[in-house]
Amino acid sequence: MVLENSNRFWRREQIILYAPLLIWIGVIFFLSSGEGASTRTSIIIRPILEFLFPAALPETITFYHGIIRKCAHFAEYAVLGLLACRAFASATQSFLGRHSYFAAIVLALAVAGSDEFNQSFNPARTSSPFDVLLDLSGGLTATLFYFLLTRRRSRSIASPI
Repeated sequence: MVLENSNRFWRREQIILYAPLLIWIGVIFFLSSGEGASTRTSIIIRPILEFLFPAALPETITFYHGIIRKCAHFAEYAVLGLLACRAFASATQSFLGRHSYFAAIVLALAVAGSDEFNQSFNPARTSSPFDVLLDLSGGLTATLFYFLLTRRRSRSIASPI
């Protein structure tokens, strides 16, 4: 009975750790479809920019829209990096647990590469190796942040004041 409860708890814990990561990867792939195309996001972003900058030229609004889209790339993969670190760091007994930060970066690179590859087949989207680098930088930044945060936390636990 104790073993059965232990297995049930372990499965529940794994779902709690990995479900957000898998869902977020699904969100990334959804956004790489036509739904995340510039023409679709401009329906929301353009009116906001025109409200915030009423005197801006249309070219300026288009430029700002592009900057916002690139920031979204970075942010999407930063969230992916954080979720991957959170999930992988919990696997303390396995190879994945020992190399969780590296695994998070590799996952970000794999998702970014396949995301851009997927976009290359969609006429509403453009595919760029620079976007892969931007995505990877978001994942790397979040992974570094997670590493520093957990390192700081473990130091404060190890040396009480």
